[in-house]
Amino acid sequence: MTRRLLLASRSRHKVDELRELLGLDGVTLVTPDEAGVEGEPEEDADSFAGNAEIKLRFYAQRSALPTLADDSGLEVDALDGEPGVQTRRYAGPQASDEDNNAKLLAALDGLRPEQRAARYQCVLAFLDPSAGSEPVFREGTFEGRIATEPRGTGGFGYDPIFEPAGEAPGGRTVGQLSSAEKHALSHRGAAARAMATYLREHGW
Repeated sequence: MTRRLLLASRSRHKVDELRELLGLDGVTLVTPDEAGVEGEPEEDADSFAGNAEIKLRFYAQRSALPTLADDSGLEVDALDGEPGVQTRRYAGPQASDEDNNAKLLAALDGLRPEQRAARYQCVLAFLDPSAGSEPVFREGTFEGRIATEPRGTGGFGYDPIFEPAGEAPGGRTVGQLSSAEKHALSHRGAAARAMATYLREHGW
């Protein structure tokens, strides 16, 4: 029988990426809408792990399904780790990706490549409410720098202005990478591979 795993996100980009990255055979990944779960939690923790756990418990309790939650974001050294947990809302509660990118580029205006170091962080959390266990966490990090202008149309979020550490300054951004290249390097890819290993070891 196919097992169901709830992905605690209404972000279509995130859901699609995780479906591809996890690669779990015989598992149907469902969204909150597909599971009939209404509402969203207030993500008010000061860490990615904290926000992942908030989402995890909110959706697991309301669905009674094994649940996987993701929280991720961008940390920029020159901004003391901002935007951090405010990554999605950096330019305001209703900000678009373009708004967030523009604000970040303005904040770093005039800085040299070596002053633009940044990293994506991702925390995945899993909980099976029927097992009475505690959440399991897996993390991934993607080092790089902020470009001086957007390049590429792939990915989402800050991808058009994020240059992987393996690229020379002015080289390709994540928005210019193929899907396979991005998944091999990305924070979410690393966290998903680690979580998929854990799930398979525990009967998934």
